[in-house]
Amino acid sequence: MQDLERLRADDTLRVVQGISNRVIYIHLDHEQVPSPMITGTDGANPLQDIRVREALSIAVNRDAIVERIMGGVAVSAGELLPPGMFGAHAEGDLPPVAYNAERAQALLAEAGYPNGFGITIGTPNDRYINDAQVAQAVAQMWARIGIETEIDASTASTFFSRRNAYEFSAYLAGWGSGTGEMSSPLKALLATRNPDIGFGGTNRGRYSNPAMDDLLTQALGTVDYDARQDLLREASRMAMEDFAIIPLHYEVTPWAMTADIDYAPRTDQYTLPYDVRPVQ
Repeated sequence: MQDLERLRADDTLRVVQGISNRVIYIHLDHEQVPSPMITGTDGANPLQDIRVREALSIAVNRDAIVERIMGGVAVSAGELLPPGMFGAHAEGDLPPVAYNAERAQALLAEAGYPNGFGITIGTPNDRYINDAQVAQAVAQMWARIGIETEIDASTASTFFSRRNAYEFSAYLAGWGSGTGEMSSPLKALLATRNPDIGFGGTNRGRYSNPAMDDLLTQALGTVDYDARQDLLREASRMAMEDFAIIPLHYEVTPWAMTADIDYAPRTDQYTLPYDVRPVQ
């Protein structure tokens, strides 16, 4: 990202960029009691309380992360897929939650944690754009509402092994929708784990909401375009309003090339030779 301005200033080069279908998020542990790497709760898992989950989400200033950590090369996220993609809400219909540290503190007090608690965020430091820096920014924001937050950063290979062993109460990761529709992240990240039907394969937080599962199942079972999209939107809204996960931002992907060629940005972040075109 630090090279973008230099590349843009070079008249011999062309820089294009576009929003991707990769969302960066914080996954939360909904199941384990006690939850690993949480302290100061007498063994309780505070993440099982929606008030705590909401507090953690609204304590994050997504716009500040986009501007200060991502250099403006990202878009704040309100759900797991950006507007314009199938099953995502239209622009403005499900916006990123508003930053509100004061309300976050009030919610923690209401939930029985007026003095907060301790938590560690697991994160890779070499997998996503500025991943460890983003996690550190979230940690600082949580600290401002009384959550003593540490960062446990490691290489992707180490991180994912530990994540798969459920070592984290909260962790930063990303998801790119291979299908290009909302069913991909909902099915993988938030559906109740059920290997027999392929649900919850990456649901390391063990979130479970039968009503959302039902909407997702209905969506996957219909070929009616509008009905499928409406069901996916409803399922996504239900999960977001339950603060099942904390979406942070969508990655924006830049491409640099010589000035005599052009490339149409792809949401899947691929660079494919047959998409390269000479400038007309």
